[in-house]
Parts: sequence; C-alpha cells; structure tokens
Amino acid sequence: MTAHPGFHSLHEETATTLPVEGSLPDWLTGSLVRNGPGAFSFPDGSAVDHWFDGLAMLYRFTFDPGNRGDGREAGGDAVDDDAVHYRNRFLRTDAHEAARTGEFDGGFATGETTLRSRLATFLREPYDNTNIVAERVGDDYLALTESPRRVRFDPDTLDALDDDEYDGDAPTGQLACAHLKRDPATGTLVNVETAFGRTSRYHVHAVTPDGERRHVGSVATEKPAYLHSFALTPRYVVVAEFPLRLDPLRLFRPGRQRPFIEQFEWEPERGTRVIVLERTTGEVVADPVTDAVFGFHHVNAFERDGGRTVVFDLETVPDATTIDSLYLDELRAGSFGALGAQVNRFTVELGEAVGSGRYRAGDATVHRETLYDGGTALPTVSPARWCEPHRYVYAMSTDRPVNEWARGVLKLDTETGEATAFDDGGYFGEPIFVPAPDGDGEDDGVVCTVTLEEGAEASALVVLDGETFDERARARLPHATPFDFHGRYFPELRASGR
Repeated sequence: MTAHPGFHSLHEETATTLPVEGSLPDWLTGSLVRNGPGAFSFPDGSAVDHWFDGLAMLYRFTFDPGNRGDGREAGGDAVDDDAVHYRNRFLRTDAHEAARTGEFDGGFATGETTLRSRLATFLREPYDNTNIVAERVGDDYLALTESPRRVRFDPDTLDALDDDEYDGDAPTGQLACAHLKRDPATGTLVNVETAFGRTSRYHVHAVTPDGERRHVGSVATEKPAYLHSFALTPRYVVVAEFPLRLDPLRLFRPGRQRPFIEQFEWEPERGTRVIVLERTTGEVVADPVTDAVFGFHHVNAFERDGGRTVVFDLETVPDATTIDSLYLDELRAGSFGALGAQVNRFTVELGEAVGSGRYRAGDATVHRETLYDGGTALPTVSPARWCEPHRYVYAMSTDRPVNEWARGVLKLDTETGEATAFDDGGYFGEPIFVPAPDGDGEDDGVVCTVTLEEGAEASALVVLDGETFDERARARLPHATPFDFHGRYFPELRASGR
C-alpha cells in the first residue's frame, strides 16, 4: 500500500456476500452503486498523475435484510441474518483498453498536449473513462464523467455494455457537467455542456424519462469556466461561472503542451458570475457577480417568494489551488492543500418583473453567507428534498486547513448551524442519505458511507441512523477500496428473488 491509504490501485474484482454487524432496516432493499478510480498504475509500468484520472471502477452494494440464510443455529435451523451482496468491476472502456495496452494518452490532468489537440480529440472521440458517478436515464444505467460520452453498464454484472451519446440536432459541447440534476416532480434530467469556439457557449438540455432530449437554452461566454456541476430548481437552471477560465482564442494559435486542466487560468478579478436561466423559455433572468470563489459540488437549490428568489447551497474554497492539491504525489505524501471546503448559501434576488415569469436580468443581486465554517467535502442532501428547501446536509468532515483525509462524516443542520459528526478512526468517503419510504421527517432514513478502516487494510460499508447519526450496521469488504467519488441509491435494484 502507498504511503497514505486510499490512493492505491485495486486490481481485484470480486462478487461475494458480506455478513452484517448490527441490523438493517427492513425497507432498505435496493442497491448503492458507487463510482470512482480503481487503478492509478498500468501493466506497462506507466501511471496517471491525478486522482481524477484513475481508471473507472463500479461498486454495487445490494442490501438484503433478514435474508442471508447461510448461518446455522445449534439445532440446524437457518438463521436469517442481514447481508449485503457486494460486487466490484472495472469499466472496460476504450480508455481502460488503452491503459492496458500502454496507449493511454491522458485525461483530466495527466498527459501534456496543446489545447487545440485536446479539444480536437474531444470532438473526434470523446473521453470515456467515466469514473465520477452512476445515473439512471430511462431504462439505462450510465457511468458519467465530464464528457458528453457516457458508458452504459449492466446494473447486475457491472459490465460495460456500449457508449451512449446524444444524437439529433440539439447543440452539444466538448465538455459536460459530470452531475446531471433530476427534477423529482417530473423525472426530467438536466445537464449543461460547454462548447468552445470564437463565441463559446453553455448549452442547457433536458432529457425526459422516456429519453427525449430537448434544448433548453444557451448562454454565450467570453471565456468558458471549468464547470463540474450546477444547480436546479423547478423553474431555473443556475450556473456558477467561477473565474477558472479558458481563453478560446488560444484554439486558433499554437500553444505549449501541458495537462488539460492547466489550460484554465485563475482570474479572480472577474469574480463569480451567477447565471440563472429560465427552464421554459431558455432566457437568462439574472447574472449578478459575487466574490471570486471556486467549487466542485452544488448541494441543492430551491425557490422562495413565488420564484422571485433563488437559493442554492454550494461547497466553496477560496481559489482553484484545490485542483493542484489532488495530484497523486501530494495526496500520497499526506498533503491535502485546500481540499476542505465551506458550505455556503447563495441567495439571488431577481430583478424587476417585466412580464409573467420574466425579470430584468441586470437588476438582480446575489448574497453569500457561510452555513458551516468547518471543513467539508462531497456534500449531499436527501433526494426527497431535491429542488425543494432542505434542512440537512451530509458531508465528509475535514479540518480547515486540511492536514489529513476526512476522518468522519457529518450531518449539518442548516437552520441551527449545528453539526453532528460520526467517526470510527478510519478514512471516510461521501455519505449518501436514503429516505425511509414512509418516513415522516426529512432525516427519517439512513446514511450510507464507506470507510477505510485504519490498520485493517480493508474497507467497510457503514450504515448510520439518519436522525441520531449513530451506527446501525457495518459490512466489511474483502479488500481496501481506493477513495472513490460518488454514489447513487437505486431502490429498484434488489437482490435476486426479492
């Protein structure tokens, strides 16, 4: 194992049933599918440079309360213990094959190339190392990254099936936000793509539950920002245009070779432009500017005052040096730089109304406040609160400034500012809240997270009570998994025979 745990390569693929310590709620019968980098080194001796560039590996945890049936009491009767069925598997994509054969030519921050060459590659054959998140689109399960090329996978075996790219006449871009946003009221999925050119644009599109894609609107930008996610409300799409920007005019002149992300430049004098686009008309109804910040993950967003006010929570750091702190050499040495983020709340007051649902964009204002000044990473909310006001945020818990990987997870009460923490001495990943089907409160459910148990050289799935934040159950894995990125709980993916 490397100097710091969690940044090693896992080459073992397995399918097994894990016994559970504690007890699972009877209603927890779906599957948690997580995605992240599974290997950083390749058979030819080469390796990637950045955490974001490891080869995609999927992990499926299928909950099976009271149904293991392989234990025996003294009299010989079967014991119905809780179990978790576990499987992990690499996504065998073009990028995976290239790495296996010594032809991997780089990704997010690995491999030096000119901007023109990299974007030409994006147009010709978009990158398919889809190692960020898994999502369901219609009847398909897709693995996603910051590319319009998604990988369809079998949700049972986790085998990569084929590529999935949008077709039709709707405008597309060379990059896409890794995180689709789902409107729970309609099932519509929304995403933002970036198209580079003499006039660059952010293209917003929506995909209905039956797979129909609709162009929502486009926003011109002088210099496209690096976008990993965005926010969604019932009426609006919100894009935080951070001042980590790329000059598209460099496409048309020779440039020096460097990793793709290093083609973006930090320009704090520009501030952060908050673009609010109306989902029906595609019009920009607000684009105020606030202080220069950077962030990867929008937590959630909602509206007040009949849509006159837009509120979104976002994890932020002061600048984009957080990306540099995620190079593997630094991480393995135990240096995490500016990884720890604050949870900030942005409130956008739309301008003067100029018609039904229309506002004067130039009159809008934005206010930023800190909800929690401790360190956080990978914040989430209950999916039952998407696009609606939320009280609780769940996140990895870090120090500020960060001096080690997250040693716990926390539950933040946005109304009181209080944070409840859970730690067991291990290193933690993203917490996912799963609401109880018939729950009364917002925190009625469980929180699922993976911890790398210190000294054990093995990881464990930990299930916490959503209300008390106490441990309910734990299932130890047969190996130590590298630190991954994001998970989704799919209630329809059940154990066989259930």
